[in-house]
This record gives sequence, structure tokens and C-alpha cells, in this order.
Amino acid sequence: MTTQLDRIAYTARATATGGRAGHARSDDGHLDVDLRPPVELGGPGGATNPEQLFAAGYAACFQGALGVAGRRNKVDTSQSLVTAEVSMGPVGEAFGLSVVLEVEIPGVDEATCQRLADEAHAVCPYSNATRGNIPVEVRARVAG
Repeated sequence: MTTQLDRIAYTARATATGGRAGHARSDDGHLDVDLRPPVELGGPGGATNPEQLFAAGYAACFQGALGVAGRRNKVDTSQSLVTAEVSMGPVGEAFGLSVVLEVEIPGVDEATCQRLADEAHAVCPYSNATRGNIPVEVRARVAG
């Protein structure tokens, strides 16, 4: 089932040229990066790649959703860390992605961290976009 927006609150726009060995730039110029396939995929490396951009976006978005979950539960998540690992590999004749999200909230036990992370996963736009399409694992880690 496709989720329809009730209204558009914001639209990001970026243009890529040259594919995985090219360049990407947002319409406002804040994102302006060269792209290169990583060495692990037979590329030269030396620049960012789409998977890193996706990982950074997902981690940032998820941390925002974690803040929503924290506020709802009266838990301070302002010092939390979210690390997104985006993996790519073959799926039959095509390629696919998988994601592992690691969440740390200082001063919070592992069970509470996992519960808040699961709540964030339910409301995060990236999680909602990927749900049912790619494997996403959410792991709580005790800070320290």
C-alpha cells in the first residue's frame, strides 16, 4: 500500500550527473558533492557515494524521530547517537540495500533505549519509506 501525504510540508531537490561516478548538488547549493563508487564495489573511492548519503540522511531523520519518542515518554534524547549502516549487495540479477540502525541514549538502560528506538522506527519518514521494501534492523546500545 502506498502512503499518501496529507500535505507537503517540504520538498528537497537535488540533481545528479554522471551516476555513481559523477556529482550531486541540491537546488540551494548546500549539498554539492562529487560521487565515486567505493573501492569495495570496484570503484576508485576518494569521494562520497549514494549509500553514505542515504546512511547520513536516515541517521539524522531517525534521530529526529527519536526526539519525538523521547518527548512523548519524558526521556532526554538530546545527546543520543544514531548510526546507520547501509549495505548493498546482489539480489538475484539486481542489487538491493539493507540497513542497521544503532541507537545510543546516554543515561538510559538498554530496554528503554530499545523501546524508544522502536517508537522512533514507527514514526520516522525514512523507516516508513523503507518498511516492507528492505530489511531494517534497529538495535539499542548502552552508551559508554
